[in-house]
Amino acid sequence: MRILPLPEEGLRAAIGQVIGQAIGQAKDQAPKAEAAAARWVERTRPAWSWLALEWRRWGTAAALVLIVGLLLHAMFGANGMVIYRHKHTDMLSLQSEVERLQKENNLYVDQIKSLKSDPAAIEKEAREQLHYTRRGEIVYVAPDPPSKPPTGRAKNDR
Repeated sequence: MRILPLPEEGLRAAIGQVIGQAIGQAKDQAPKAEAAAARWVERTRPAWSWLALEWRRWGTAAALVLIVGLLLHAMFGANGMVIYRHKHTDMLSLQSEVERLQKENNLYVDQIKSLKSDPAAIEKEAREQLHYTRRGEIVYVAPDPPSKPPTGRAKNDR
């Protein structure tokens, strides 16, 4: 008793027949394909021979165009030398501003420390800003200067 079908029966036989037909058709069409390839080679032969003669000249020109493009991109591109120098000068100016602000901050920190602990500094600030006095002292406060009347001309902000 046999469980599996014979190779001549079923799917294996059908696939074998289809493959055999495809090979037969390919054998029939092979001369046509060879003739078409030969016609294509003969038609394009002048272009290929011209390209074989001119390939160095074209290659050199392409390399020069590529190099010039890369140099332009390196100089003027999004992260080129021109932008790098501009960003470098911006960084230097920002660093000097940070140093100036840090010095100003240190002065304020020192002033706060002295106002918290030094009675002379507290008294000085109270006299200058709040116009406090000791007993028997008289403080003269100058009035604010009068404002200039408008002239009716537009001001130039330059």
